[in-house]
Amino acid sequence: MSDFNDAAFGAGHDHIFLGSAHEQNERRTWAVIALCSAMMVVEIVGGSLFGSLALVADGLHMSTHAGAMLIAALAYTYARKHATDSRFVFGTGKLGDLAGFTSAIVLAMIALLIGYEAVSRFLSPVPIHFGEAIPIAVVGLLVNLASVWLLGGDHHGHGHAHSHGHGHGNEHGHDDHAHEDDAQKVFTASGVFDVSIFEDGVPPVFRVAPATAGSRLEAAGGAITTVRPDGSRQVFDLVERGGYLESKDHIPEPHAFKAVVRMAGGEYEVEFEEHVHHDEVDHAAIRDHNMRSAYIHVIADAAVSVLAIVGLLLARAFGWLWMDPLAGVIGALVIANWSYGLMRDTGAILLDINPDRRMADNVRQVIEDSGDKVIDLHVWRLGPGHMSAVVSVATSESHRDSRFYHAVLKRFKGLSHVTVEVQPAQAAA
Repeated sequence: MSDFNDAAFGAGHDHIFLGSAHEQNERRTWAVIALCSAMMVVEIVGGSLFGSLALVADGLHMSTHAGAMLIAALAYTYARKHATDSRFVFGTGKLGDLAGFTSAIVLAMIALLIGYEAVSRFLSPVPIHFGEAIPIAVVGLLVNLASVWLLGGDHHGHGHAHSHGHGHGNEHGHDDHAHEDDAQKVFTASGVFDVSIFEDGVPPVFRVAPATAGSRLEAAGGAITTVRPDGSRQVFDLVERGGYLESKDHIPEPHAFKAVVRMAGGEYEVEFEEHVHHDEVDHAAIRDHNMRSAYIHVIADAAVSVLAIVGLLLARAFGWLWMDPLAGVIGALVIANWSYGLMRDTGAILLDINPDRRMADNVRQVIEDSGDKVIDLHVWRLGPGHMSAVVSVATSESHRDSRFYHAVLKRFKGLSHVTVEVQPAQAAA
């Protein structure tokens, strides 16, 4: 009889798999739409009043820019409002990827239109009104730079804390780079001590070191008993290593458990929670492609504005009228390249291609390090920063059920939804 159980970790418990900055990005996108819409109205009305066809044309161009932003904004709003809708089996986290894919298609069409217009002007040059065209291109660039600022320059930035109790120590056993919450403190009759898990290039072991100047270690050492979520216990004897105590035996994964420290004539309970290291998370798993698509739109527009300004200035200064369409061709190629990258990445997520192979490898390793066998494993992305895993495990340990493996996989904070099937090793064979 196999044990089949489903559970979700962290924010994924209610199947809400939106990015951590979802609402902030939503507000930013609407702000850019407001700016572009205001600029559009000013240019169209101003161009109509002063008889400037170029100004009206740029106003209409600004309307397509606002329309592209509208795709991203509506995706953010719809995903947020329907995040708890049970009709979406795995939430609305992928709506941003769908919007990003749509925006990539729009970008590709814009690249084609710019390229077509540029080639047409190569074949049939038209007179350029430099007095109108250059100021409009400058204004367009300023609007795009303002849009970039509103969207926020670090749209890919995501922080990942690591508070595992692992030390990265020197020859004295102290942690040169530790944060205060890396070690668990115990207060004994002999003083205050730091209890941590040390694994700097070596198999993980417990270390107990004085936390204050007056704390005294006992020569007899002590012991630490781990109590895991499934109730299993393991005792680690501590020996003196010259200024600190260290466990004789290595600590098996996962490093999420309660630890009862026996020393200085008493027992003291601490708890360790293991998190994935920030460098074990693939960037593709946390990227917000909806914000990326909005950002690419404004960057692409800014790049075209810069190329247009350069082309117009050279055309006016040296009479090189071909510089204007050449700038258009270069701009079209740049936008097409960005469009392809966005289409490739969002399309892969919509087709459930695993964007984080390291996550899958780490999930397999942490289970098989416990002596079990992973029969089947599927890992895919549900939304920015949210991964899902379906794992089938064969084990010869009768006391290990799905709860044990959920506890094992809690170390991976990027895993927001996990389904585990447990089979006896004989049945799997």
